[in-house]
Amino acid sequence: MPTFTALTTLKGKEPAEALGLAMEEMWPEPEGIGVFEIEDGSGLWEVGGYFTEAPDETELALLAAAYDAKPFVVSELPETDWVAKVKRELVPVRAGRFFVYGSHDADQVPDDVEPLLIEAAMAFGTGHHGTTQGCLRALDRLDNDGVVCKNVIDVGCGTAVLAMGAARIWPNPVMASDIDEVAVDVAEANVRVNNLEGRVICVEAAGFENDAIKAKAPFDLVFANILKAPLIDLAPDMARYLTDGGYAILSGILNEQADEVVDVYARNAINLIHREEIGEWTTLTLRK
Repeated sequence: MPTFTALTTLKGKEPAEALGLAMEEMWPEPEGIGVFEIEDGSGLWEVGGYFTEAPDETELALLAAAYDAKPFVVSELPETDWVAKVKRELVPVRAGRFFVYGSHDADQVPDDVEPLLIEAAMAFGTGHHGTTQGCLRALDRLDNDGVVCKNVIDVGCGTAVLAMGAARIWPNPVMASDIDEVAVDVAEANVRVNNLEGRVICVEAAGFENDAIKAKAPFDLVFANILKAPLIDLAPDMARYLTDGGYAILSGILNEQADEVVDVYARNAINLIHREEIGEWTTLTLRK
């Protein structure tokens, strides 16, 4: 089945979100809509729709004009068996003591690692992205330095790979939260296949806004592998829900954005102790 994308950019969060909502009323209707800030300081937002039938380009042109957006670029994507493609291209990754792999590579797991099984179909958060690798390496570094965290949460957990990494090396249960219901389902599935049920507790939440999270706070380690803007928004709550002396491992940050994030967290008494660049991405380890 062919897939079509329709992408545009425009200034400002509110008009971008409004355009996304308007696209949901199109016919043929899109299978999904994405609204994302372009993290380059331009103030531009990208709005995209995904269609299984060719979208009405006249309707797209009218929507672009109504919301002062650039003309939509419509593309037809080739038919691809994405799971098979991912299995071919996503080889196992080692990040410190952690070994992230798909079930198709189960025979390649070394003896001297902490294995984390993430199925190939769940590509986001498989460990192949520099942000995930950086966070796992930061976790490994803390443990090597003799740090033992007893109350850990992975905010914006995606596949829950970071929460599972912490659960592999420290004895207490770890929380994993995500704002997306599907991500929580994926996280729970990964927890099951890694035999970590009861060791990683998955909840749906925006940031720390969940009764179960608040009841378990404060935390002595918080992972947040998201993006610059939500990380900055999260800083005051991070200060509130992090113990004195507690650690934060942050990523989803482009290298050129890292100083801004460091400054914001320093103003909230959470200070940088280590930074690592992997490709174009920076991972920060901070301490309150």
